[in-house]
Amino acid sequence: MFRSSLAVLLVAGGAVGLTAATANAAAAGGLVPHRAVYDIQLERASERSGIEGMHGRMVYEFSGSKCDGYTTNFRFVTRIDTGEQVRVTDQQSMTFEDLVAGKFRFETKSFTDDKMDKDVSGAAADENGKVKIEIEEPTPRAVELADSRFPAEHMLELIDNARNGKALFEARIFDGSEDGDKSYLTTTVVGPSHKPTAVEAADKSVGLLAGEAYWPVSIAYFDEKATGDVLPIYTQSFKLYENGVSRDLTLDYGDFVLTGKLTKLEVLGSGDCR
Repeated sequence: MFRSSLAVLLVAGGAVGLTAATANAAAAGGLVPHRAVYDIQLERASERSGIEGMHGRMVYEFSGSKCDGYTTNFRFVTRIDTGEQVRVTDQQSMTFEDLVAGKFRFETKSFTDDKMDKDVSGAAADENGKVKIEIEEPTPRAVELADSRFPAEHMLELIDNARNGKALFEARIFDGSEDGDKSYLTTTVVGPSHKPTAVEAADKSVGLLAGEAYWPVSIAYFDEKATGDVLPIYTQSFKLYENGVSRDLTLDYGDFVLTGKLTKLEVLGSGDCR
């Protein structure tokens, strides 16, 4: 789905529910292009975090197909209250993933109180069992990493494993986040397929998906250079539908935990190859 350092987002236009044609598009092996809006709330924070309150919004826009490549636009904006001051963080990212060619482009910008903190962009490619990265901003340089999955590739693998009942698997992922120069070791746990409860089935924010079964998923991200018994640097949990749409997020950053409720969903196409 997505991974972020921390930040919330753009308010999308009016929501459009899923149609019957797109509700199960992943049955053909694809992911449904869509725009999802999540309202973010602070669930808990340790004293060490220095956070007394936090809320925001996340917008995730996913488009394209396996044949043409997938484009993701993501914005995550949060308002953080430390008790002494309130600051607004804003993270914006764009990626394009060509599954056929094994190539990936990325650009990430982050702001605090409207002042830019970081602007990172570059391109990565699978070459001879390695991931070769050409970082363009802020300083041009080349980086070579171990073989890694790109995000859409990993999501398709996750769905395939879920369908086949594989509950636990590991993967190295490169998503262009942070400084765009490292990958993350991940452990993914997929629960058995769940039928929606009466409350979930009545939730109109996901249209026809409200009546569909989903998998509970948890992905833990680890520093690839860490050794011994280490804690994940970040964990995200969510309910995943077969077409790649997610709901009921939990974002665990260690010192604080955020929840994300899907409030609007707009389908942008079928995701079929032309």
